[in-house]
Amino acid sequence: MNDPNSQRELADDSTIEQALRERGDEALAEHFSAFQPRLKQIIRFRMDRRLAARVSESDVIQETYVRAAKRIDHFLEQPDLPFFVWLRLEVQQKLHELHRFHLGAAKRDARAEVNFGSSNQNHGQTSMCLAHHLAAQITSPSLVVQREEQLEFLKRALDEMNETDREVIALRHFEELSNVETAKVLGLQPSAASKRYLRALKRVGEIMKEAQQFDEPAGQ
Repeated sequence: MNDPNSQRELADDSTIEQALRERGDEALAEHFSAFQPRLKQIIRFRMDRRLAARVSESDVIQETYVRAAKRIDHFLEQPDLPFFVWLRLEVQQKLHELHRFHLGAAKRDARAEVNFGSSNQNHGQTSMCLAHHLAAQITSPSLVVQREEQLEFLKRALDEMNETDREVIALRHFEELSNVETAKVLGLQPSAASKRYLRALKRVGEIMKEAQQFDEPAGQ
């Protein structure tokens, strides 16, 4: 049986594609604006905290729009890709450019601005992004050293997860993509993406429970 949600998304993308072909820049501006809240969610999750002190979400959105406007023909040449998934790829590429420009090898002063996570991180390092966001959901330890130990533990545990499972969690839980969109991004069947999400969610729950030990007072 066909997934009605999948059918609805395909119909929506067909409408968007037609609008882009018929109304060009006007349609792009309209649909890009509609997706802005979701794109900002991705930026908040993927952007390095060192970069966030230098570049705002709005800056990334604006530069992504300029990039998308220049490359819209690339989308129209492959309309089987959902429009939002294509925009997400454009956001990812813009973040990669910004990370490289601001936090590249020549920007050693920027890397020195933080103590934790001073290795060469970019938007593709899902474990680090997940570690920071998961730690924020746990009661923050009062001591800096406890915080760093907690982050180190989360990063190490997440690194040990299957890479696809880790990405499924990032896409579904933090970027808030639908199961169909997640399957498209990862090149999976929707049923396989759903099973991986449930499995990964269980493992992350176990990791979170272990990470909470860093919040427990000494001696307990």
